[in-house]
Amino acid sequence: MKRLKWPSWMPIDPYILLLLGTVGLAALLPARGTGADVASGASTAAIAFLFFLYGARLSTREAMDGLRHWRLHTAVLASTFVLFPLLGLASRGLVPVFLTDPLYQGLLFLTLVPSTIQSSIAFTSMARGNVPAAICAGSFSSLAGIVVTPLLAASLLGGSGGFSADSLVEIVLQLLVPFVAGQALRRWIGTFIARHKKILGYVDRGSILLVVYTAFSEGMVQGIWHQVSAVRLAGLLAVEAVLLAVMLAVTWYGAKALGFNREDRITIQFAGSKKSLASGLPMASVLFGAHASLAVLPLMLFHQMQLMVCAVIAKRRSRDPEAVRDRIPVAETRIAAGTATRSG
Repeated sequence: MKRLKWPSWMPIDPYILLLLGTVGLAALLPARGTGADVASGASTAAIAFLFFLYGARLSTREAMDGLRHWRLHTAVLASTFVLFPLLGLASRGLVPVFLTDPLYQGLLFLTLVPSTIQSSIAFTSMARGNVPAAICAGSFSSLAGIVVTPLLAASLLGGSGGFSADSLVEIVLQLLVPFVAGQALRRWIGTFIARHKKILGYVDRGSILLVVYTAFSEGMVQGIWHQVSAVRLAGLLAVEAVLLAVMLAVTWYGAKALGFNREDRITIQFAGSKKSLASGLPMASVLFGAHASLAVLPLMLFHQMQLMVCAVIAKRRSRDPEAVRDRIPVAETRIAAGTATRSG
């Protein structure tokens, strides 16, 4: 029998299904009392371990090599931490017509988190863009987000959503310290982590699922989900669709106006228009506490939307006349190089 596959034009991330299943589990069987304390402690430890792994994986040499393409990385960082937040602030005018105040806070938080790494690299490769630059851009964004996201949250979110000045101390202890420790120990554990990359990847995702379960359990116990209706969710989806469309257009045409070539424009578009679920969920848990469930809902929806839309764009970019022309010289060069090697 043939295996059933999702349509290629609609890539539903299986991990999103796991996240939704975790939300459903929290709705049916939320952690209460002692169970909630255990889940909260395990979630805190999981977040710290997650960022320890992030630090241990980031190659300092690759990061330094990527600095040579500073204009591209500046464009990506500006899109991620300047343009996105400005659009998030502008969406304040949509309250209360399209968004409730808690959903707006979640939307604003979405605009503050760093860019993705894996999906940016995958889509850049599919569209025949500058893959090495995508690797560095994603790494720089994630690294900067550990510091920049809490600072932006402190200034833009203020005391809303359970955020307080103490969260800055907590973010340092729970996120930054483990990250720095991972970087410091990378010399000794980097080989082990690279060798067990697949297994540790499951640990990553399992940690995030635990964070989601804990956050949504707290939300269920406090009854905050009664604040969200189907109409409000539809309004949130519409706002996020416009936000994604604006960022895709600005990063593509803005990069062209700045004089970047096609490969770099592809990198800037995919790295500058997306937000990281893997980084955003743990940060929201630390920053928002019991209010994290509504805070991460916009991010979860936006994550799946960006995957679906960017997959379609990447496939179309791979069929651009420029991309097709670029393949021929590369193939001819490889053949010539092989001939020269054999003749030598």
